[in-house]
Amino acid sequence: MKVCIVVEGCYPYVVGGVSSWVHSLILQFPNVEFSILTIAADRSLRGKFVYEIPENVSEIREIYVQDVDWTGPQKRRKPFRLRKKDFQALNSLILNEQIDWNGIFEFFSSVSFSVNDLLMGKDFLLMAEALYKKSYENVTFSDFLWSLRSMYLPLFLCLKTPLPKADLYHCVATGYAGVIGSMAKVLNHAALLISEHGIYSREREEDIIKATWVQGVYKNIWIEHFKKMSTCSYQQANQVTSLFESARALQIELGCPAEKTLVTPNGIDPSRFADIPGKQDGDEKYFNIGAVLRIAPIKDVKTLINAFYYAKQREPSLKLWIMGPWEEGDAYAQEVFSLVETLQPEDLIFTGRINVTEYLGRMDATILSSISEGQPLTILEGFAAKCPAIATNVGNCEGLIYGEGGDSLGSAGIVVDTMSVAGLSDAMVKLARNPEQAKQMGEIGYRRLMEKYQLSQMKATYRSLYRKMAEITGCEWNEASLRRCEEQEKEQTISHADA
Repeated sequence: MKVCIVVEGCYPYVVGGVSSWVHSLILQFPNVEFSILTIAADRSLRGKFVYEIPENVSEIREIYVQDVDWTGPQKRRKPFRLRKKDFQALNSLILNEQIDWNGIFEFFSSVSFSVNDLLMGKDFLLMAEALYKKSYENVTFSDFLWSLRSMYLPLFLCLKTPLPKADLYHCVATGYAGVIGSMAKVLNHAALLISEHGIYSREREEDIIKATWVQGVYKNIWIEHFKKMSTCSYQQANQVTSLFESARALQIELGCPAEKTLVTPNGIDPSRFADIPGKQDGDEKYFNIGAVLRIAPIKDVKTLINAFYYAKQREPSLKLWIMGPWEEGDAYAQEVFSLVETLQPEDLIFTGRINVTEYLGRMDATILSSISEGQPLTILEGFAAKCPAIATNVGNCEGLIYGEGGDSLGSAGIVVDTMSVAGLSDAMVKLARNPEQAKQMGEIGYRRLMEKYQLSQMKATYRSLYRKMAEITGCEWNEASLRRCEEQEKEQTISHADA
């Protein structure tokens, strides 16, 4: 079976989170040939991969949502006009009325045209006028038209991308990735599996509500645009997974048929943390808290630093390690370092990108200050090192820390409100002043990990899903080949241990 993984804004350009999950999934199935269709912002990211690509990845194709529409030498030609059936299909998308996605897919795959010619042409103008008269006559038409063009340019560029052949398209989001996967499924008579780590349309809605680049009624237009794409993905998918039960409920609320949904928790390999180095000389006098994260706005690092600054004044034993990369020249990273210069907190360490197994054994707790998450692997990795977690109440952080679904183990840390300097600060102080309680919480986290969140459990789930998708398409799922690969891996592990 050949699997094409479709991702947006993550693998293989950035580390952590969804990227780590994708990389781990590929490594778990050495018997499967994978290709990667990755959606990036623009060509400045071309080929800038931060992962060593596994041997069973045969191809990586990059799509840029901010790109030039390459059409070759410009020639004097007639204005581009749509055939009647193509106009009707695209018009159903613009008006959001019984959208003919199959007609849209057929048009983009079979007709040679320039996206620029389409967006600047008479047909798109007529569609925009119809939507304007239907719902938006209270705004300036020229602004409305240009907003629609900017909205549909990324989607149309994605839809024009040549698609790799595969038996299964595995999309790690809805949105642009989900629409591309839907198109590939229809055109190549394949299967479609969607694994949502966060609920894409809801996350984009939250982003747009907070955004300053879009105002007034245009916020609603953008929100509906992302909902349309997610609805398409849910309709076309053979199976839709989520990381925890409340996320599954939200998928159903947003229009995904309940019978397609399945909860598949994240998993890590706890054996990676079995013999990690412990505390070093000098660590004993501190209560070390580790934040494994990329320095990015979604991680809300500035709130974390402010919280640590105030906590440190109350509890001198605290030491904060921010462990993760940042992009040189990135505006948010510069804001973070400027804040550190202003506050000058003692015992705050920036390590840059690290191997977490070399550091987590030195930590007494982990901390996560994000404003949005799914089911963070960093909390599970902390549990593997028997570290309790402090985390904001986003995604499934509460479920990981306090338990869910009949879990009676107890608390493995402290959950606080998002963007709460006081909440994070109080939590750091509380654990530092109660080290025995923190240690007990770490033990609970470890037990919870071993019961429910091991990589072997996640692998078994996706093994079953891949086998199911193979049956749908009638392609071969070579179970014997996978078992041989697993045996070879075990033999290599034993031989390395003996050496």
